[in-house]
Amino acid sequence: MLGGLLGGLTVLGLQAPASWFAAGVFQATRGQVQLQQARGTLWNGSAQLVLTGGQGSTDQSALPGRLNWQLRPAFVGANVELRSDCCTTTPIQARARMRLNGMALTVTNHESHWPAAVLSGLGTPWNTIQPQGKLSLSTQNLQIEWNAGRMATQGLVQLDALDVSSKLSTLRPMGSYRVALQGGEAPTLTLTTLDGALLLNGSGQWVGQRLRFMGEARAAQGREAALANLLNIIGRRTGDRSILTVG
Repeated sequence: MLGGLLGGLTVLGLQAPASWFAAGVFQATRGQVQLQQARGTLWNGSAQLVLTGGQGSTDQSALPGRLNWQLRPAFVGANVELRSDCCTTTPIQARARMRLNGMALTVTNHESHWPAAVLSGLGTPWNTIQPQGKLSLSTQNLQIEWNAGRMATQGLVQLDALDVSSKLSTLRPMGSYRVALQGGEAPTLTLTTLDGALLLNGSGQWVGQRLRFMGEARAAQGREAALANLLNIIGRRTGDRSILTVG
């Protein structure tokens, strides 16, 4: 009887449905990242990646193609591999390790490319801006730790938004931009303009678990009229600038 029970539990574990993984992602992101139409098993599965505005929001956008994953048990944790039909040339690999009061996630260095339009699903302000363009995401020595409900990061996450345009402006493209998250004891966030007529810059820092960010947006000389509507919406207008604040 004991052998039969253990065998049954082993089979159940090996054949656990992909929906279990999808449910875990839903809970961890409070519904903002969803894996819909999940197929396969917990260990080898695929789903449609959907971004939403969270509970009570009707905004959502789906990534083209499907997201595929593999989970492999490891000592006090698991190895994770993610592949996207549209956006990854090489798999994104990570290792999750359980700890006494939390978990640590180590991500291998990688670069991937995503459509900016998918951000519209996250709700305000993205559903108003409706960005178009390409997102280039890269990581270097990234490690994320959760300890007693608190999150800490090490390493670098860099997101380049290239040839960005918006339904709020006739100017196409408006420019290209870089957002960099540098981990450490007090993680910092910086926003810079790579090129273009819409000039964005700013910086911020995590204080506890809250981000405090301040920046500004303005139009290059001669482009004020084409960008006036956008500048009025994305921040608090002060003269020829729009002030961007978070926290």
